[in-house]
Amino acid sequence: MNSLPVLFLRSLLFYTGYGSGTILMSSLFLLVGPFLPERGRYQYTATWCRWVLAWLKISCGVKCNIAGVDRLPGTPVVLVANHQSSWETLLFYLLVSPVAPILKKELLSIPFWGWALRLSKPIAIDRSKPREAGKSLLTQGVSRIREGFSIIVFPEGTRSSVTVNRKFSRGAAKLAVEGGVPILPVAHNAGHCWPPGRFLKYPGVITVVIGDPLPTDNQEPDKLTGVAEAWIRQQMSGFANPGNRV
Repeated sequence: MNSLPVLFLRSLLFYTGYGSGTILMSSLFLLVGPFLPERGRYQYTATWCRWVLAWLKISCGVKCNIAGVDRLPGTPVVLVANHQSSWETLLFYLLVSPVAPILKKELLSIPFWGWALRLSKPIAIDRSKPREAGKSLLTQGVSRIREGFSIIVFPEGTRSSVTVNRKFSRGAAKLAVEGGVPILPVAHNAGHCWPPGRFLKYPGVITVVIGDPLPTDNQEPDKLTGVAEAWIRQQMSGFANPGNRV
């Protein structure tokens, strides 16, 4: 087990590189992004995600083990997963391609990163107005699905620690049913290495399990939500504790 000072220094190293690298790549994207086709913009963003994950592995020793990659379909899906950190957002952007990100609209105002993100045509919602946010997610989400994009949804609504399980909302299932695409359930334990709201990053192996796509034809959103949540919770209960942290 690494000592607290070592963990602090490694985490500081990560954030130093992460911050400077993000500013550099975002600035470059603001210059070249407007001239790239939409898929080219996605590939640029995917490169940034790969770089962050690689840098996290080098600086903090965070690795991952992914099971079920063969279950990834080659067509659009609504990926549904538990939410514990920013780590899974980066990885999922690489698992399903291309993907339209869902985010809080205020994130688009963050200097450099947020400005560059606008060029990716994300699904930006106002979480202070839940009813309007739900309608916006459905409308924009279906539109993006029909354009060939997958959608990543965290039904818990916010990041939770590894000891907290929040009830899944049915918004993801409604989107999948309306868009006519399967739900792809994914479970992970990223919060053990990247705890939500914490500065320290812990070395270890994050486990990710990809489930079988759930057909949505003639299915009820409530039932689909229950099936996806039950599967994800079952997988999480079988993960090593604490996340194979070393």
